[in-house]
Amino acid sequence: MKKGNLYLIPTRLGDNPPLEVLPMSIKRILEQVDYYIVENEKTARRFIKKVSPSKSQAALKISILNKFTNPEDLHGFLAPAHQGIDIGLLSEAGAPAIADPGADIVAIAHEQHIRVIPLVGPSSILMALMSSGMNGQSFAFNGYLPIDKAERHQAIKQLERRSKDFKQSQAFIETPYRNTKLFSALLNALSPHTKLCVATDITLPTEYIKTYPVSKWKQEQIDLHKRPTIFIIQA
Repeated sequence: MKKGNLYLIPTRLGDNPPLEVLPMSIKRILEQVDYYIVENEKTARRFIKKVSPSKSQAALKISILNKFTNPEDLHGFLAPAHQGIDIGLLSEAGAPAIADPGADIVAIAHEQHIRVIPLVGPSSILMALMSSGMNGQSFAFNGYLPIDKAERHQAIKQLERRSKDFKQSQAFIETPYRNTKLFSALLNALSPHTKLCVATDITLPTEYIKTYPVSKWKQEQIDLHKRPTIFIIQA
């Protein structure tokens, strides 16, 4: 029997109409797939209904993959694929498996010889880098920086040195309600000449993307509280 496919399905980055930022191929796959692996069932169902209002919600079979999921359960999530059934891996926001727990499922799919098919859609990390004016040939995404003030300061200085030594853009994120503290920490730790890109609310009507030297950022007023933001530095 031919195995089913694992489709990596991107979602929108905010509440704008899905098909303004997603291709029609996403709608087509959502309409043909009933088995899903998602981070949050409620928001996943809402997204599917938004894109395909006529699709039966009762027909959806959903497995939850988040920080509370038992790793021993992951292999079972792909069991339908061995019966020839396609499965969709649906991100909570943006592209699946990028800064997202779905990467573990993708790794297991390769081990089980299940075909992985990535679909086109927004990635806030890549879109921020695209619009930053920084080095897109050599870059690194570093996830979240430490919460502890001293450890965070040290991590920022290390990223700045790495950027300078390797001529490499360094990107990272923060939980939106801690953005203001991180932004302040960046201005305090970085050299005045280091470039900093702040990319906020990407694809939304409130989108804000600016790249300035740290010295100029110190003269700017910006509200990042509870707004999804990518930070990129280049020394």
